[in-house]
Amino acid sequence: MTNASKPEKIRCDACPVMCYIADGKSGACDRYANHGGELVRLDPLTIIQSGQELVPFMGEGASADWDGDIFKGERQFVTAVGAGTTYPDYKPAPFIASQKVEGVDMVTVVTEGIFSYCGVKVKIDTDRHIGHERDVVRVDGEPIGHVMTSEYGSKMLSLGGVEHLTGGSKKEGRVTCDALLRLCNREPVTMMIGEEDHATEVVVQAGQPPIINGVTESLMRVGCGSATIGMFPKQWIGHVDDVVVVDDHITGVLSEHETGKQLDVPATGIKIKGRRSTPGRYFQVAEPGTGWGGTDIEDPLAILGPFNPKTAWEGLRLFMVSTTGEQFSYYELDADLVPQQREVPAKLASSAALIAENCEPSVCSVLFMGGAGGSLRAGVTENPVRLTKSVKEALTHVSCGGADAYVWPGGGITVMVDVLDMPTNSFGYVPTPALVAPIEFTLRVSDYAALGGHVDHMRQVSDINSDQARHVRQNPKAGNPMDLGNYRWKADAE
Repeated sequence: MTNASKPEKIRCDACPVMCYIADGKSGACDRYANHGGELVRLDPLTIIQSGQELVPFMGEGASADWDGDIFKGERQFVTAVGAGTTYPDYKPAPFIASQKVEGVDMVTVVTEGIFSYCGVKVKIDTDRHIGHERDVVRVDGEPIGHVMTSEYGSKMLSLGGVEHLTGGSKKEGRVTCDALLRLCNREPVTMMIGEEDHATEVVVQAGQPPIINGVTESLMRVGCGSATIGMFPKQWIGHVDDVVVVDDHITGVLSEHETGKQLDVPATGIKIKGRRSTPGRYFQVAEPGTGWGGTDIEDPLAILGPFNPKTAWEGLRLFMVSTTGEQFSYYELDADLVPQQREVPAKLASSAALIAENCEPSVCSVLFMGGAGGSLRAGVTENPVRLTKSVKEALTHVSCGGADAYVWPGGGITVMVDVLDMPTNSFGYVPTPALVAPIEFTLRVSDYAALGGHVDHMRQVSDINSDQARHVRQNPKAGNPMDLGNYRWKADAE
């Protein structure tokens, strides 16, 4: 009796891990598999088609004003999603696709880049405090990033990067890579921000509102307290004597503010705790938190000192509201000039509703950011620096999964792209650890030849469009990589 010989494993060279894969099995990244002794990419190549439908030229539904263009905008753009990598990078990119666009011979070079130098920038539109600047962000107990400078109505996180992917422990790198992958593929990630004495749990998912300490946020601020005073004063004049808009950053007071001065609002003798800036604008009225206006208070009277008896009067009407209009209270001063809470008049409740109506929805934005290094660029041209110069000179357009990418100034090709503009499941990983992200370079064929591109490996788009490819509609928010307006030479010609 003879033993049946085991099928040999094949070695995958798509990343530095170099897995040995048995027949019918996939590698550590789940992106490549051994299919009958052949290394195959498991995810389909994604091709974007413009949003216009094909136009029938005969029979029912035929267009009377058909201009003879049977494609009618159905141009295809080969993305790098599912294309495969070039590791080790002396090899030409997996697909170098050419087609004619408005009479111009264009080429798109696509590859799935292995990004060790990458991360995400997260913008969280919320009035709630989630952490102090420079607080560490942790997932599963491992540091994956930090809190950045806050922007107007938004909190900002910087996550990932080579220091977390490769500069820490093996677990830190693995957890960081997994968190980045889930964020980029629009999945929720639970994070702990800050230390034990001020830790905040935040669930982040691209395109969804943040969940902060178990509460789903709904609104971002309409403006700071001072801006809110300037925007809505006519809702209050005649219905109240003074208004305080509570805000962690800049609390506004109507009677002291220039807005109140111009509208002849008399002084009320109000006293605000905190550091006075310009008239009617106060900093540091409370500690940051998840209460009123992003502060740590639940009772807005906590930011008030005693009213000045020389100026205030019994019956003075005071309205206090947060920067999202979600919290508001109405008070009247008693004989001792102490605010006593009263039922909120309808006019003032309507003003809070108007503030809330002018607040935009609270949402999380995830932007992938990565550096296209020399190794990745070698798949485009044998002289990588020429590609960098071509990008900077607007001769080459960079996209990620067909979505316009912002290219940072300065050296190298550092790109940033909104993951919601990209096709679903555009990202993968390799356990080095690193993210795998699609990147495309589109330019004229003549420019491609001039920078030393791999012109011998060009193929027509029609030859690449197989039944196995995934076809998706063009996202109107993502831009159009084939728009000739992207290129300097088009502008120069006009």
